[in-house]
Parts: sequence; C-alpha cells; structure tokens
Amino acid sequence: MAGDLAARYARGLVARRKLVVVAVLLLTALVGAGAVLTETEDAGIGEFETGSEEEAAQEYVDTNYATGDDILTQIVVRDEGGDVLTRESLLEGLYLQRDAQNTPSMNATLSEDGATADGGFVGLENLVAIVAVFEDRVAAADGPPETDEPTLEEQIDALESRSEEEVEQLLADVLDPDGETPTPETDAGDGGGDAEPTEFLPTDYEPGSTEADARLTLFLQDDGTGGGTESEASSESDANPESEGATAGTDDGDDEIPEAVAEAQLEVESLFAERFDDGFVFGEGITDAASSSAVGDSFAIITPVALVLVLSILAITYRDIVDVCLGLVGIAVVMTWLAGILGWLEIPTSQLLIAVPFLLIGLSIDYALHVVMRYREARAGTLEAQVGDGMGANSSTAIATDPTGGDTTGDAGTDATHSDAVRGVRTGMALGLGGVALALAAATFSTGIGFLSNVVSPLSAIRDFAILSAGGIFATFVAFGVFVPALKVEVDGVLEERFGRNRAKPAFGVTPGPVNRLLSGGVVLARRVPLAVVAVALLLAVGGAYGATGIDTEFNEADFLPEDAPEWAQSLPGPLAPDTYTISDDAEYLGETFQDRDSQAEILIRGDVTDPTLLAAIEDARENGSTTASNAGGGPSAANSTIDDRPDGTAAVDGPLTVLENIAADNETVADGFENRDTTGDGVPDTDLEGLYDLAADADPDATATVLERTDDGAYESALLTVSVRGDAASQAVADDVRAFASEVENGTGDSTDAAAGGDGGELEPATDDETPVTAIATGGPVTTAVVQDALLETLVQAFAVTLAVILAFLSVLYWVRHRALSLGAVTLAPVVVALAWLLGTMAVLDVPFNSETAVITSLAIGLGVDYSIHLGERFVVERERAATDGSYGRGEQVVDALETTITGTGGALLGSAATTAAGFGVLALALAPPLQRFGLVTGLSIVFAFVACLTVLPSLLVLRERVLARLEG
Repeated sequence: MAGDLAARYARGLVARRKLVVVAVLLLTALVGAGAVLTETEDAGIGEFETGSEEEAAQEYVDTNYATGDDILTQIVVRDEGGDVLTRESLLEGLYLQRDAQNTPSMNATLSEDGATADGGFVGLENLVAIVAVFEDRVAAADGPPETDEPTLEEQIDALESRSEEEVEQLLADVLDPDGETPTPETDAGDGGGDAEPTEFLPTDYEPGSTEADARLTLFLQDDGTGGGTESEASSESDANPESEGATAGTDDGDDEIPEAVAEAQLEVESLFAERFDDGFVFGEGITDAASSSAVGDSFAIITPVALVLVLSILAITYRDIVDVCLGLVGIAVVMTWLAGILGWLEIPTSQLLIAVPFLLIGLSIDYALHVVMRYREARAGTLEAQVGDGMGANSSTAIATDPTGGDTTGDAGTDATHSDAVRGVRTGMALGLGGVALALAAATFSTGIGFLSNVVSPLSAIRDFAILSAGGIFATFVAFGVFVPALKVEVDGVLEERFGRNRAKPAFGVTPGPVNRLLSGGVVLARRVPLAVVAVALLLAVGGAYGATGIDTEFNEADFLPEDAPEWAQSLPGPLAPDTYTISDDAEYLGETFQDRDSQAEILIRGDVTDPTLLAAIEDARENGSTTASNAGGGPSAANSTIDDRPDGTAAVDGPLTVLENIAADNETVADGFENRDTTGDGVPDTDLEGLYDLAADADPDATATVLERTDDGAYESALLTVSVRGDAASQAVADDVRAFASEVENGTGDSTDAAAGGDGGELEPATDDETPVTAIATGGPVTTAVVQDALLETLVQAFAVTLAVILAFLSVLYWVRHRALSLGAVTLAPVVVALAWLLGTMAVLDVPFNSETAVITSLAIGLGVDYSIHLGERFVVERERAATDGSYGRGEQVVDALETTITGTGGALLGSAATTAAGFGVLALALAPPLQRFGLVTGLSIVFAFVACLTVLPSLLVLRERVLARLEG
C-alpha cells in the first residue's frame, strides 16, 4: 500500500537523519558546482527560432544585403507652442554635436556616416548649415567650388555668420518641396539614400513652413571599435592599444549594445540637458539604463516591505524563529540546485525563466509549512495514525513500537518530561511526515510532469523552461521532503535534550481562534449550500472564460519601459526616493510625432524583380499607405496604422525606386535612363528595369546593394523594401500592417496590361496569385518578434491543456490505486481550472495582456493550485477513511468531521503559504518597472484565486460527491 510505504519512508528517514543531512548537503554542493564550473549565456533570438518564412526571409536579408550596422540614437528637440527652427536653436544643435566630438569617449564611438566630414550626426541643423557652407564656397571661389562634405566647424561658422532672417531663408530653401538643395547621404536606415529634410520634422509638419515645435537629430554610432576624426581616433588607439573601453560588452549577447556605446548615449543625454530645456534623447543604452535603474529603485522600495510582510506572516504562522530559519535554509538548498541545474545543462537564460525561481519559492514555503504543521499535529496528539500505515490504528501502539532510535516511550529525555499525549521529536516527525509524504510526492510528480510536458515544444526556450522547472520542483521535494525533516529532527532533538527547550507547538489554524473560524467557513458553506457554492464558482468561471476571449494577446516592447513613480513613492525620504522616469512617455511621443528611424520592418521581394510592373506596384502601395495596411483583414482605421507616414501622405517605405531617384539626382546617366524608361510620365520607370538597375549599380554599387540583390553574372534575384513603423506599437499590429503592405505589392505586379506597351498609366489591377511574378514576404525585427511571440503563446496555451490532461490522468490513477475512487482526480483538479478561469477573466478586466510573458506567469496558477488541491484532497480522503473506520456516527457526520479536520489542519498550512507568497510577490505590483508590476499582479492573483478555490469550491465538490455516492449506493 502507498500509505504503508510512506510510513516506512518516514521512519527510515528519521532513523538515519544524520546520514540524510550530510548526503543532501554533499549532493547540493555537487549540483551547485554547476553554477561555478560552467557558464550560461543569455538567450538571443536564435533560441526562439520557429522555422517561419518570416525568419527565413530575415536570414536571407542578413546574408545577401549590405545593411548598415550603425547604432542609432534619436535626439528630440521640443518646444510645445514654440519654434525649434530658429537660428539659436539650430546652432545649439550644432554646438551639441561639437561637444560630443570633443569628448574622447563619445568620439571613439561615432560612425563615419553622418552629415559632416567628421561623421556621427545628421539633423536638420546640418542640412541648413551645409547649404550655408556651399553658398560661402560659391561666393569665395573663382572657379568651381569645392564639393567635399563640410566639417562640423565649417557648418557652425557658416551658420554663425548669418542673421536670423538669413537663416530663415536658408531654412525655407531647404524645406521647399520643389527646391533642389544639397543634402548629405546617411546610412541611418533609409535605404542608403539621401536624407530628406522633412524626415527630421513631425509627421504633421506642413510642407514649406519654416516653423515647427519639434525636430529630430540622429546620433550614429558604430560597434564601439572606434571612429571619429582621424587624429582623435589615433590618440585613443595610442592611449589604449587594446581598445578595451570601446569594445567592452560586444560579446554580452545578441540583444545588447557595446558598453562604450551605451555610455556614450548617456553622455550625450547629459550634454543635451545642458543646452536644451525641453526634449529628450532616446536610444537603447538609455532605455536599458532607465530599466535597470527602475528595477533597482523598485527593489529598494519593495524589498524591505516584502521582507517585513513575508517574515511577519511566517512568524505569525510558525510562531517560532527556528522553524522560520529552517525554511530559509531549505529555500537556499533549492536555489542552489536551480543554479546548478542551469549551469550543468548549460541552459541559456531568457525572460521565460523568470517565473521558475518564484514558483520554487512558493512551493518551498508551501512544502515547509505542510511538513512542520503536520509534525506539530503529530506531536500534539491531534494527528492519529492512518489506517494501514504500518503503525496500526492506535497511535499509542505506534509509539510503543516506534523503531526510530528512541525508547519504547518515545524520545529519550522528551516524553519523560511531557504528558503522554505529547509525542517525542522523532516519533512526531515519523508520524507527521508519513502522513504528508505521499501528498508531497504526488504534488511534486503532478506539478513536475505538468511543466515537463512542455518539453515537446518545438521552441528550445520552452523546452529549457520545462526542464528547469521540473528539475527545480524535484529539488524542492529533496529539500523539504528529505533534508528539512531530517534537519528539524536533529535541531529539535538538540534543543530539547541539551537545552530543555520545549519544541512541541500547536499547528497553525488548529486551535480555536479567528484563523480557525475563518478556515471553518468553507466547511459551513460546504455543509449547508454546496450546490450554490459550486454554481457561483462555475458562473464566475464561465464569465472569466468569456472575458478571456477578448483579452489582449499582443506583445509590445514599449510595455516594458519603466514608468514614473506615483506621488506616494516620490515623497519617500533620501535614498528611498526613486528617480524620475519619462522614458515611456518619450517612446510614445517619438512614435506619435516622428518617423521612427530606429523601428523598421522589411519586405523581401523574390522572383522576377525586373518585371516592369514592380516599381509601379510599390509606388501604388506607398500612395495607398496606411489605408492599405490598416484596413486589410478588418484591421484598425487608417489613422491607427503602425506604418509611418511622410509629410506628403505616402507611407514611409524605401526601396529600389527611392534609391534610383537619389542616384539619378547626382548622376546624369542614371537620370537619363530613369526618364527614358518612364513611358507614362508618372515618375515611375515601367520598362527595361534590368537596364536601369545596371546603370544604378555602375553609378553607386553600395547604395544599390542595399535594395537589390545582384548575382555574379549580373542577374537580379531579389529586392528589399524598408518600412518605417511606430516603435511604440505592438509587434503583432506591425506585422499585420507590413504583411498587408507586402500583399498589396505582390498583388499589384504582373498586370496583363503592360505599361511599357502603351498602358494609360492608371492603377494596376490586382493580379491573381498564379499571375504574380514576385512574392513579397514581410520580415524584419518587429515582424519576427511577432512571429516568435505568437508561437510562444500558442505553445504555452497548448502546454496548459497538456499539463491539465497529464495531471488529471495522474490523479485519477493515484486515487484509484489508493482508494478505488476514480472521480477524485477530476474533483481535485476542478478548483485549479476554476481558479485559472477567474484569473484570465480578471486579467481581461484589468487590461493585463495574455502574451508569452504573462502566460508563463499564469502557469503558477496551475503549479500552486494543483499543490493546494492535492494536499486538501489527500488529507480529506485519509480523514474520511478514519471517520468511516470509527463508525460511531452516520455518513453525513463523517464527511463533515473529515472536512473540519482537513480544513483546520491542512488549511492552516495553505493559508500561511498563500498569504506569504501572495504578499511577497504581490507587492511587486507597486514596482516602477511594468514587467515587475505585471509579475506581481498576476502572481498574487493566481495564488489568491487558487487558495480561495481550494477552500470553497473543493470542500463543496467533495460533499456533493459524497451525496451522489450515497444515493448510488442506497
């Protein structure tokens, strides 16, 4: 019998407690060595590959296209209600650039690209100053003026020498949509073409106006290996031949920027604050620093509160400092195993693994409370020996025959000084652990196998999550089902035998009091109105499930940016006061106001890219712009499109046509070829595109290589479009819009009316799939992120179903083997499903998205909920059998008595566990970092709902089950 096996296990562990403690410590040291002897890496996008066509297209683009490697930081100068295009403001922008170039650490990271000969920056102030420099060169030259790119100092001198009126005229010339002014080339994500002046102004800027309340400047950095002016770069190299400062951090992971680059971004932010009253600097280094600072501020505020709450609840629950310390030692063992497993298996760390330590801490607290409280019940004599546990029905007989190393009266030196009703340390642990060991093992197996079911996922990150969770759950059983019981017997024995300290204490919730009355409330409801309790619970579950159908499932990276602290936090004294965080507002402003140059998707066009209808199809899609993208498939309105618009109303998409236009502006041969191949006069070449591509490739091979793939024999294999999208938009929304745009391009090619044969130049009729000469595949960062996140979410949802099915099968088999009660498995699992439905419905009400991040956290509801249900269900069955064996009262009274003992005994441990973990993790909802907020909120809710369901729904279901069985038997 399983109960007999549990009893023998408990007696054997107590009898060999010293050996057990030493063995577990040695094993912990061996496992923990993995954290020291091996190194783990951060999981980059490679660990999340799904084999999708979007990811394959991204790999193709990375392999075959000359994409720029510059790291982009965006500087926003803002004056709401004012004008940032004044002479003074433009000069301040140039002075800022000079300050950056004169700072060695910043200069070392500057890219060679930009709007000056020195590189590193491009903005409207540069474009205006370049025109001024060229005017001065023309005026000073006897013959043709110099055409080389002016230095920053030349730009500053030229602009300083002009009056406000003259600068405004220069500005009007630069911003004239029909004018022709020299513009610098930049590789800042525009497809390698010239920088258009309006790209540095808000999207609602009126063409031709010389006023604006905001402008954008781009700060371009290379990979940190050096740059800047030749003399300064040389001095840096001489001072530090290894260039350690410049290259630091380059191997930190695919998603991290070099440390020197990040520090330079923070420095330019500081320089900006000295020169401008309003505006901000936005870059990856700045957002990373803000996020790290917000996490630090959050933990500085929350950690003391969480520790006080957790320790206070544990102190109230245990009412004993020794037991609290033993629990913390056990948690330390679990965390050591977790770190060791992570190291030995070389599991790369990722955001998915954040839930694992919290799950294990919650389980650890729960396991510890069950072991200690059952031990206390056994010592107090309120826990009777189980029928068939190998001790007999009479507990006194069990004490007299207890082979745990004590004498026949119990523990030497213990029972002699206490009443006969109080058992000794070793006997109490043998009986208490014997009663709870099977529940711990069942909870460990069901929870572990549930998480391990994720190992079938095609995503390596999910498989790693499954393996680490299962290993950690097993470690939790080792710590609290093996190590802590043995250690507690040894510690309590020493305290009682050597120091005379009485270690027999009452279990939490068993003695009369407010906690006991609170726990008994579930029994009262189950006895009086079980059907009503179940009906209300199911009604709420159905409502939660319905609400979950409308829950947001999108993944938005902007949701991870820290938010400013609430007023109560800002009023905290001294070091507890958090910083001011505007990074989230800055990201939203940048996305709403400008064409975000650092947020781009791509469209890979393969097939016959020389088809005469291709460029026209691209241009038509650009002119349709956001309307095409947003309204495809019933999407949002055009005003909410995630594809940026240019001031002329077209979509911000660059590709072969824009590059051809830019090259033609500087090369007469290409210009003539462009004009000759435009048979309709609409500005779009529509014949002999291959010949035009050849002219462009000969004139500017670098620029052409960014948008066209040319083989060694001169054939064109593919084309690339770069789509500017809102950086604050959800990845899935961006992916939908870019896919719609790609579909518009693809369907617009291959029209039966060949423009080159004298078509009227009107809109192309969409072609059928069989007629399209090309395929257009959406790809790029936001699109592949959406694909990965959708795949993760789908896998996690499937894992939920598999987990519940596996646990149901296990519990059904377990209860059938032990008690011939097949239905108990479904009854025990029902509260977990109900709690999960409550949680999803609450998330929908609170507008918390259900994505790959929160889905992992939601798994805690299953993990902890199953644990709670198993402890209550197993205890009830045992108490029910004991009451039936007693036979002194009727079946109805037996059920109520069994429930009363179960809820006030095991329920006390559950209350302490739920209160501790919910308070400890729920307080994270006060954090400044949104991921921590969501983690705290979802975790706290999952624990509370799991506990409430177990204490209300499960007892009522057990009563209803007994009534149904009584009717069937009667």
